[in-house]
Amino acid sequence: MPTFETTARFDRDFKKLTPPEKERFRDTIRNKFVPGVASGQFRPGLRVKPVQGVRLPDGEHPVMEMTWAPDGRATWQFGDGQRTGEPHVIWRRVGGHEIFDPGPS
Repeated sequence: MPTFETTARFDRDFKKLTPPEKERFRDTIRNKFVPGVASGQFRPGLRVKPVQGVRLPDGEHPVMEMTWAPDGRATWQFGDGQRTGEPHVIWRRVGGHEIFDPGPS
């Protein structure tokens, strides 16, 4: 089972979701995302792919995006493992397409 952590920005985003959106996100993670992480292959409907235009320091895992609802997106990246042999996921943003707006510098 993968381990997870969230960024402060993800936590703020998540609080803005409606209760049905929160439940849909949790259901998608539990029933579609986690099995994909475990198998190394994600369902096509999640549309997992790298976020374009994100610059990271050398050696850092790419930031990925996934679709969890018609206008539901989340960004994440793999982090350093917390338990031997288990992947670690860092949730970065969650919401609609607005999560891709970088905002003020």
